[in-house]
Amino acid sequence: MIFIDGVPFSSASSSSQGNEILATLLEHPLIVSAANIFKTIPERKFSVPKEFGLENSPQAKHVYVFQREYATVDPSLVELVGTDEATTCIGLVIRNQKSGMTSVAHMDSQKTVDLGLIQMLTSVIDHEMDDELDVHLIGGFDDTPDEDVIATTGAGSDEEQSGHSLPLCSKIIEALQSRREKFQIQTLFVLGHNTKRDSDGNACPLVNGFLVETSTGSLRPASFDKSSRCPDEIVRRLRVTVSSLDPTWNGRLLETYDTHHDRFHIAPCSWSPNWKYIASWLQQCSDSEILLECSTSPSAEGPDFVDNEKRVFEYLIKHPNWRETFPPGRNRIFQRITDGQWIRCE
Repeated sequence: MIFIDGVPFSSASSSSQGNEILATLLEHPLIVSAANIFKTIPERKFSVPKEFGLENSPQAKHVYVFQREYATVDPSLVELVGTDEATTCIGLVIRNQKSGMTSVAHMDSQKTVDLGLIQMLTSVIDHEMDDELDVHLIGGFDDTPDEDVIATTGAGSDEEQSGHSLPLCSKIIEALQSRREKFQIQTLFVLGHNTKRDSDGNACPLVNGFLVETSTGSLRPASFDKSSRCPDEIVRRLRVTVSSLDPTWNGRLLETYDTHHDRFHIAPCSWSPNWKYIASWLQQCSDSEILLECSTSPSAEGPDFVDNEKRVFEYLIKHPNWRETFPPGRNRIFQRITDGQWIRCE
């Protein structure tokens, strides 16, 4: 159940749907105030310097979460956890107030919400305690098509007319409200709260990433570079691309991180050899065509989106057999070493 400032949240009707509950929450004075404060916090540009690990360049231990992944971290082992590259996706944070255990998911589909919540809560909740859970939702700008776009594209269904962010955010809120756990909503920086216009008048997110300080639970906007989106960046991006066709991951978030040992256990994902031909075709497309084919928000993606997609295409072309990447269906395991880098463990 959802709580605001320790008080159970109740909508106008006990049978209210997710979009109705969400609309009421977005207008709550405490939610509005928290959103206004969050957008004034300067963005942290997170990078792992080349001199990482030297005495004069201390670096906090962090865990990075890609799209469709989740990770639950122990504050005694990890200081920061975060994600970015979210446009129509939602970054969901669930933190146990007593233990500090913090789970972060980068949700991109309504289909993963119900099972995804179960995955996150399994390692956050101590069933011997009456847990209270702080919750933050960040991302998902207002991508609802305007009337001219609807008229041009012929969009007719409610789903087509509501964009991608609103249905996903509504589904998450509905799922939280329907569960028995106590979810204290601290931040709801989504939709209208997280929308601006670019120089061409296109809607885009104010914030597309964040970091959580695990010891305190505090959040701030953040962006990451390649050095900090580790380990195994390309394979993890690849799983996002192909997992929708792997029945192993139906309705589930991608498993990535070993909470108790501070190691990455990147679970297998299979793909058909046909992906080689799909990747070859996409590789021949123009940048604008790749945006249209691969993004739910082509006008709102970051400058490195197309380059990242092309690197995934190259990997699929070189490795059409998924067993080369996950032989024979084993996790790819990475251990954090003393200088903070990651090494592959067989």
